[in-house]
Amino acid sequence: MSKYFKVLIKVGDIMDRFLLLTEKNRRDIVSALPGESATRALADYFQNFADSTRIKILSCLSMSNMCVNDLSTILGINQTTISHQLKSLKDQGLVSYRREGKILVYFLTSPAVNDIMLYAVSAI
Repeated sequence: MSKYFKVLIKVGDIMDRFLLLTEKNRRDIVSALPGESATRALADYFQNFADSTRIKILSCLSMSNMCVNDLSTILGINQTTISHQLKSLKDQGLVSYRREGKILVYFLTSPAVNDIMLYAVSAI
């Protein structure tokens, strides 16, 4: 067997491509691929950045902790929509809240959330 072998990758019914890989490279790549649960969790995490309202909320919270009313006033979006989006962000662990009397004050759970958004902005 030669040092290289061809791997056929079927891309729909339109085109076939061949890649040259060593057996070691193939094993290394296959062993480094994340598992199904990790890829699903990553896809769910990045889904949070796929909605413009959630991006606006995260951007606001990257600058200051805020309550629903503050976010609604700044963004010009009704409080029900803000609350719904905050629940999604909270369920994914991107934001959390603390109670101050009757008011819930929301904040980013990690500065990495802001870093991800800044990195993405620099890439576009």
